[in-house]
Amino acid sequence: MSVLNRGKLLLDYLTRRTVVRGRPVEFIVETTAKCNIYCPMCPRETFKQPNQDMPDEVYNAFLKQTKGTAENAMLIGLGEPLLDRKIFERITQCRRNHVSALISTNGTLLNEKAAEKLLATGVDHVTLSFDGTTRETYEFYRKGANFEKVRDNFVRLARMKHERRAHTCISVQMILMKDTRRQVEEFMSFWKAVPGVDEVRVKADETDVLQPKTHASGDWKWPCHYLWRGAMYIKHNGDVYPCCQSYALGGGPVGNLLEQPLEKIWNNDEMRRMRELHVSRRGGEIEICRKCCTTIPHPALVAGSLILHGKTVRKLIPWVERFTYLAKWPVKLLKPPQAA
Repeated sequence: MSVLNRGKLLLDYLTRRTVVRGRPVEFIVETTAKCNIYCPMCPRETFKQPNQDMPDEVYNAFLKQTKGTAENAMLIGLGEPLLDRKIFERITQCRRNHVSALISTNGTLLNEKAAEKLLATGVDHVTLSFDGTTRETYEFYRKGANFEKVRDNFVRLARMKHERRAHTCISVQMILMKDTRRQVEEFMSFWKAVPGVDEVRVKADETDVLQPKTHASGDWKWPCHYLWRGAMYIKHNGDVYPCCQSYALGGGPVGNLLEQPLEKIWNNDEMRRMRELHVSRRGGEIEICRKCCTTIPHPALVAGSLILHGKTVRKLIPWVERFTYLAKWPVKLLKPPQAA
C-alpha cells in the first residue's frame, strides 16, 4: 500500500492535481508542547506554548488515520520530546505500525538511563541539536543548557549505540547562524570522530525569528512539495497544519484530527486553495508561504523523494543539504530562499 500511495502522490504532483489521491507520507507530531530551555531562534518564543503533552486520544487518532500510508513520523515540534512522559511508548507504537520514528532532542535530559530507554525502543533516527563548538556560542543559542553536560550526553548516547551495534541513525545537527557559521569545520571534525555518530548535519536556519526574510518572486517557479507529500504538522491538541513551518509563521490550522478525519482535511477547501495558488506560481499570495524561509526543491528532487521510501529519503536529506549549503550542489536543483 505504501508504494501505491507514493505512486499516486508522485503522479498528482507531476500533473499538478489540486485534489491529491494519495495520503501524506511524512508527519511532524508534537507529542509535547513543553520545553526546558530558551532558544532565541525558536518560534515558541513568539507563540507561547502551554505546559501540556499530547493526549492519547490524539496520538491514537493519528496512528489509526495514517495506517498503511505514513512512512515517517518526526515526534517533535515546539517542545522537547524527552519531557513527554510517554515518549518511549509512543516511539514503540510508531514502529509497531510500521512507521519510522524520529526524535530531535536538546540533550539536557539525555542521561544514561534515558539513553538506555531510547535505544531500547529501536527508534530509527535521533537528531542531536548542538549549535556551536564553544561554550560561549552554544549557551547563547541554547540558554539554560550546559555546554559540557549536553556534549557528554550526546557522546555517551553515540558510544552506547556503537557498542550495542544498534540500527538507530544518530545525526548531530548545527544550525547555520551568525556565530555558528565560522565554526562549521571544527564542528564537523569533532563529531565525525565520535563513534556511533552516523551523520553530521549543518542545516540552514529556516525560522524568521533571527533572520527575517521572505521568498523572492522567482522562487515560485515550481510548487512547494509539502502540499503534496508532507510533512504535515500535528499540534499536541490535534490541530493540523499544512506543513512544519505554517504554525510557526502564524498560520491557522486546516482542521483537527478529533473533529474531522485526516483524509478529508488533506483535500479540504483550504488545502486545495493553497495547491491551486502554488500551481499557478502565485504561492506568494499565501501569507505563510511568502514569509517561509524553507527551500523549495526542484521537481526532480521531489520526484525522487516519492520514488524512494521515506526512511531512505531521511537518510539522504543531510547529504543534499551539505552539498547545497556548502555550495557544492547545482543551485538550480535546490535553491535556498532569496531575501525579498
